[in-house]
Amino acid sequence: MRCPFCGNVDTQVKDSRPAEDHVSIRRRRFCPACGGRFTTYERVQLRDLVVVKTSGKREDFDRTKLERSIRIAMQKRPIDPERIDQMISGIVRRLESLGDTDISSKVIGEIVMESLARIDTVAYVRFASVYKNFQAADDFDRFVSELRPGTSAEE
Repeated sequence: MRCPFCGNVDTQVKDSRPAEDHVSIRRRRFCPACGGRFTTYERVQLRDLVVVKTSGKREDFDRTKLERSIRIAMQKRPIDPERIDQMISGIVRRLESLGDTDISSKVIGEIVMESLARIDTVAYVRFASVYKNFQAADDFDRFVSELRPGTSAEE
């Protein structure tokens, strides 16, 4: 593992233990070249997933990109960070279990929205505003009115 401080490729593992989510391993590392200490996480990856964008472009699935977008939607919300990590791991497991290595970005977006809707409606609306490309306040109004029971977009 390359040292993030000096770039040395010869680092030593000082401690390994299961991470709090119990789906990854937390490793404390030490760099003998600069004395730097850092932490890495190791996760099981069942298969290499490829995201197929709406434009047809293909790119490798990036868990950190998924995590970043979810954390932005969850910013300043009263949700335990461990719950967010569990949700992200659940989404990745669900994607891996679909049985296909090529997954459309639309499928990923729908799964994320479904997961967010169960945890926090504000984060759900935030994510949806980017995912569904809201252009005006009316877009928000229509979307939120669909969330309210007993109301319709025409009212």
